[in-house]
Amino acid sequence: MAVSGPDSAKFLQGQLTCDVTRLPLPGSVLGARCNPKGRMQSSFRLLRHDESDYLLAMAEALIGPQITDLTKYAAFFKTKIIDATDSWVRLGLHGEKASSLLAELDLPVPGAPDTVEQLDAARVVRLPGNDSFELWLPAEMALPAIERLLATATAIPLNDWQLLQIRAGIGQVFAETREAFIPQMLNLQVFDAVSFKKGCYTGQEIVARMKYLGKLKKRMFRLVSEKSDCLAPGTPVVNRDTGQVLGEVVMAALGPEHMEMLAVVQKDAAQLASLCAIDSQGPALTLAPLPYESEVADEAGQAK
Repeated sequence: MAVSGPDSAKFLQGQLTCDVTRLPLPGSVLGARCNPKGRMQSSFRLLRHDESDYLLAMAEALIGPQITDLTKYAAFFKTKIIDATDSWVRLGLHGEKASSLLAELDLPVPGAPDTVEQLDAARVVRLPGNDSFELWLPAEMALPAIERLLATATAIPLNDWQLLQIRAGIGQVFAETREAFIPQMLNLQVFDAVSFKKGCYTGQEIVARMKYLGKLKKRMFRLVSEKSDCLAPGTPVVNRDTGQVLGEVVMAALGPEHMEMLAVVQKDAAQLASLCAIDSQGPALTLAPLPYESEVADEAGQAK
């Protein structure tokens, strides 16, 4: 989704969870857009790629509904919102040689996570975690770039890229989970995707209450299963012993030995040995570590 025009930053600042005004040019950050009840209509990576031009990369099925909702508010600003799916391409790069490959292609290598470097119309974003980047390109530049990359790099299935995302603990909203979660349920505050200092935005009151009153009962965990088929977003997570629904799948991907997933689960039930998916007869689920587990645990303790 593309948002452009002289009032774009002001408009987005009042609609998104992240602090748009702090983004350098170019700059990038994770974020979300909530309804007035604090439930996420979308989550995305935001890229400021020109002075007043922004791109929000989200699940494709969310773009149309998100544009419809935001357009109701954009009428009061000098800004334009369009579906830019056909105009931009994102390529993911991962591995020990990712940095050197970018350099070989004469592309700049960003330093810290979420920082962006540019060369002409290309933008390179360093992602959280190790050795992962996104290359944002105008559509007409994509095919030549892919051909150059394939001379050295190996193409991998989308499943493998989503597995990296799961292991980094970066969840996202899909059509099946639209308006199901508040941002802290997906641990988005860990990635500076939620600002608690910037002032009002849609859903801000609920999001702030969850932080300062410590009433968050569910959050995202990483789970693994022996099941060989991927579970769809929104699939129930259940207590096998009682049949009680304890949460739902955020996203899942197949690993070399297990299916791995991110799921929003009741915090006091995440370590139960009786966790399973779908229903009481479904595949067993086991808790696995997140790279920032101590950080969210410390935050929960402070909130109490």
